[in-house]
Formats: sequence, C-alpha cells, structure tokens
Amino acid sequence: MSPAGRYAPSPTGDLHVGNLRTALLAWAFARATGRAFLLRVEDLDRARSGSAERQLADLAAIGTDWDGDVVVQSARGTLYEEALHTLRERGLVYECFCTRREIAEAASAPHAAPGAYPGTCRNLDDAERATRRASGRPPALRLRAAVDAFTVHDVIAGHWTGPVDDLVLVRNDGTVAYNFAVVLDDGELGIDQVVRGDDLLSSAPRQAYLATVLGLTPPTYAHVPLVLGPTGARLAKRDGAVTLRDLVAAGSSVADVVGMIADSLDLPGVRTAAGLLAAFDPAALPRHPWTFTPESSTPVRAAGR
Repeated sequence: MSPAGRYAPSPTGDLHVGNLRTALLAWAFARATGRAFLLRVEDLDRARSGSAERQLADLAAIGTDWDGDVVVQSARGTLYEEALHTLRERGLVYECFCTRREIAEAASAPHAAPGAYPGTCRNLDDAERATRRASGRPPALRLRAAVDAFTVHDVIAGHWTGPVDDLVLVRNDGTVAYNFAVVLDDGELGIDQVVRGDDLLSSAPRQAYLATVLGLTPPTYAHVPLVLGPTGARLAKRDGAVTLRDLVAAGSSVADVVGMIADSLDLPGVRTAAGLLAAFDPAALPRHPWTFTPESSTPVRAAGR
C-alpha cells in the first residue's frame, strides 16, 4: 500500500472550526509529502444519524479531497476479532473486572503513574477470576504490556516519551476500544502519518507501543495545537457559531472560513485549500493554540465586494 495520512472524525455532530482546521492540516501534511489521504469514520462508540454525511460534505466544501472510499470502523469487526484472537494466543490478553471508581482510586494512590492502570487484575488466579465473574460484572479485556514507557517521534513535539499501561482492548460492554481500533486501522490501511490535535499526544506512546506488539510500524506523528474558545477552554459547540453551517448562516462564505483558518496558521491572504497547500510549510506552523472568538469569524471584505 502507498503511504498515507488520514483524518478520522467521530460522527457525533457537525465539525467545528477546530475540527476543520485539523482536517485541513492533516490533508496538507499528506499532500505536501506525496502521500495518499484517507478518511475514516470512527463510529464504534456513538453516532448521530446523518452526522457522518454532513461531516463529509463540510470537508468537501472547504476543499479537502480524499483517496478511495471512506472507511467506516463499524464495518471492520473481523479485523479486530482476528487481532484479538492472535493476542490471546500469545497470552497477552487478560480480563479486568475493575470499575472506573476503583481504577481512579488506585491511580490517585501515592507513587501511581498519572492516569495509568495499576494492574489490579493482571495476575488474578482462576479462583479469583471465578469469584469476580460470579459478581455479575462483565470483564473488559486488557493488553498485558511488557513496558511502562515508550518514545514516539512527533514533527512538532520532537521525541516524546510517555507512560504505557495495560490498555483496554475491548470494553466490558463488548465494544472494541478506541486505541485498539485506531492502531489496527492505521496499520492495515498503510497510514504512516498521523496529524491530530495535541490533546492526543499523551496517547501516542500507548498506541505506538501497541502497534509494535501487533507487528506494525508506528506512524510519524504531528500533534498540532488546539483551537480554544473565548473562555480559554477547548473550542466546543457551546461557544456559539463555530460550525461551517453556523458561520455561513451568519454571513460568512466558505472562502471566509478557510481564510480565517489560514490566518490562524500565519498564512494571510489564503482563501482556498489549494492556496493553503501551496503556501504550506510544516516548520513554520504556529506552536501555540489559536483562540477563536466571535470577532474571529467576522468576514473581512475586500474593497468592491
């Protein structure tokens, strides 16, 4: 397979300006480096009716194009089942009966690695597992990790080392966990470049380590700064007119929205995805978050328009 980048939204609602900005960056990174660009709908957890279709329409409207058919996670169950079976045969999967509260309490204990699973169920014997099963609580399935840290290379953050724990592969409701699905999808699709928000940088060492366990080569990462709302928190739909449809309804054109995103990337005067790609320089990307305010979305009209 040809090397590829990707954008992978969850169909839980319309994309906001921060999502569109990351999508344009993922597309530009891929196209600028001669890669294919793939789209994947990550619908294993939650999905709103019609959301995926609106997201794809918005991505096309701002000028991103993609190669091949859109990949839908919920249609890829066989891939996940086969990989889980292989890990089981290798003795790398165990049942975990812990509740979220129990995990949080253990993680807050002195000397615990922040956010890491403490291995409570890792070495249960048959009798202990039988007792927990008898309680009626279905188990999650976890990876038996062999390391407690892993280093990834990020185009923006450089070499980044983060903790690795016994991450969940399948939740206790039977749903394939995000980290497991993402790693398998990226590997199977030939994705060797992952561009996404820097709030996900901390998950990269876990995912990259899991890739090596599965015999896959971890991708190169580029975790880009987030878009913040007026209060300084991560941009959300509660912040007002933040989706493409909202902004167009308020008087902006699609070119205005692309231009606003380009301005936030220090690319003034750009109003199309093609123009953004022509001016794109990963080394010159801002290294700080962009704060989106109502003033940000006010169209700046050239004379005579």
